[in-house]
Amino acid sequence: MLNQKEQKVKILELISLKVLVAAILFVASSFVFAIIVHEVLYGNEKNFDTCVASFFDSFASDRVVGIMRVFTFFGTIQFLIPAYAFLVAWFVSKKKYRIATDIAIVSISSSALMFALKDYFHRARPELPIIKSFSTYSFPSGHALCSFIFCSILIYLIDVSGVKGIWKWIFSLLLLLFSFIIGVSRIILRMHYPTDVIAGFCLGIVWVILCFWLLKKINYKNIFGKKNIKEKMV
Repeated sequence: MLNQKEQKVKILELISLKVLVAAILFVASSFVFAIIVHEVLYGNEKNFDTCVASFFDSFASDRVVGIMRVFTFFGTIQFLIPAYAFLVAWFVSKKKYRIATDIAIVSISSSALMFALKDYFHRARPELPIIKSFSTYSFPSGHALCSFIFCSILIYLIDVSGVKGIWKWIFSLLLLLFSFIIGVSRIILRMHYPTDVIAGFCLGIVWVILCFWLLKKINYKNIFGKKNIKEKMV
């Protein structure tokens, strides 16, 4: 029998740093999303959005707007659908069926969640947008949500691909920065309120963590056969 001290050590060994960080991010992001819904959507609090939007408007020169137009494209369905299709087709061609299926599930489920929440909250977009867009609702930002999830998938693929050392961290940080700039582009282009973007990122964090946790629990043995259960990246 293990004594009390040994039991505590055993429990701490089971709780990895990644799990701890993921748990903290999940709880914090859920809390921030709930606060935004309560204060901004139901409480009609506008001060934060007004202040942040005014700050970014001060940088909205013609050159910056042109750059933001480029970044915002990478959060559109015109980019993401072909990108996801390429990733799924690539891993299918490599007989990495589990990875291909996971990517498809995460991408489709996140898009369905986004449209469901937009339709539920019915928040109108900001007035006088700089670029034209679909006449969908504003909350949460689909660009922030979908770009974060796409970049998170790429970070996961990098993590399991065998990239070592500092390069893995460099690529991961660049992808997160890329997703962040896409979100900022939506504010500068007046396509979303700042709280739309923050909520989109928070939802993206929650959904990525939840999806990867659930997908690890799924056994694909009956779908693809035993030989594909423990497939690894090459």
